Amino acid sequence: MRDGDWLTETGAQIRGVLKVMVDAGWLPGGTAVVGTGGMWEFVAVGRVDAEHDTAPDVSYDVASLTKVMATWPLVGQAVAEGIMDLDAPMSEYLDVDHLPGAEVTTRQILTHTSRLNPVTWLERYAGTDQDLAEAILADPLEEPGYRYIDRGFILLGLLLERLYGTGLDRMAHDLWGELGLRSTTFGPLARSPGVAPTECRLPGAAPAWGVVHDESAALMGGVAGHAGVFTTAIDLGAFAREVLRLHGGGRGAVPSSYVRTSWQPHVDAGARLWRGLGWLVTPEGVVYHNGFTGTSLFMHPESGRYVGMLTNAVHYGRDRTGLVDLRSAARSALTPQAHESSS
Repeated sequence: MRDGDWLTETGAQIRGVLKVMVDAGWLPGGTAVVGTGGMWEFVAVGRVDAEHDTAPDVSYDVASLTKVMATWPLVGQAVAEGIMDLDAPMSEYLDVDHLPGAEVTTRQILTHTSRLNPVTWLERYAGTDQDLAEAILADPLEEPGYRYIDRGFILLGLLLERLYGTGLDRMAHDLWGELGLRSTTFGPLARSPGVAPTECRLPGAAPAWGVVHDESAALMGGVAGHAGVFTTAIDLGAFAREVLRLHGGGRGAVPSSYVRTSWQPHVDAGARLWRGLGWLVTPEGVVYHNGFTGTSLFMHPESGRYVGMLTNAVHYGRDRTGLVDLRSAARSALTPQAHESSS
């Protein structure tokens, strides 16, 4: 299928799934970007609030896409600059020799094999004098194996700040500028039709709107290595386009070798999936990551095609009905069958 035809067909498919979700009252609205090479197409269905339609320039809380849009590339930069080593223990950077997590490495965190406490809950440290990085490494380690863990990326964000002596939001801002992103930022953002609200946690109260949805990131002031970023479909497409270019050998903000290594299967993640460095990898060669609020980015490095989706599916509840179908449509659009006879 030719690139132009693929763009049109995939855009229509994503638009159709989003329309079903909006018409069914499963989410207020959503946007998407479908692209390949120098071409892209945007999809926008539904509304931001009762009066305003969503659009490709509306900002959404990306939740765990923060891991791959901020922390993952910043680690790649730090490794290239010789500031971090993927296989060095945390004790090399922090005074934690006496703690159970002292030997945890950055590679283990990126592949979710760190054995850190899988329960993100940080409220128990509020009001104490315990340093958060040390607290994360102080818990007993879990049994060996793969397990998705937010705490590792929280720790990487804290570590990056200490190594560079500046805030994660400032480092990310500079990185995004190099990648060509213009609207991506950590919150808070002012409530407006240009920002999609997330969950209404208390009936009768206002939803989270312009502030991070993730409770642990909120405790950290809205800036964390695992959550807190807001972006638009336009910027999500620009990010996908740039990291795909880097994967192909282009020079830029993140080393090509790091991107290529990250997108190789490193650890069996179950369900016929593998975990690379940060990203999930499918048998078809699709790499992707999801965000709890209802966001996803899928890319197929071999073809250079990608589908990014931003929704606030969590707005009507944490069941996020229909989100599985939306993500399945994006992944299916990037399978080898979708690339047959492409030119």
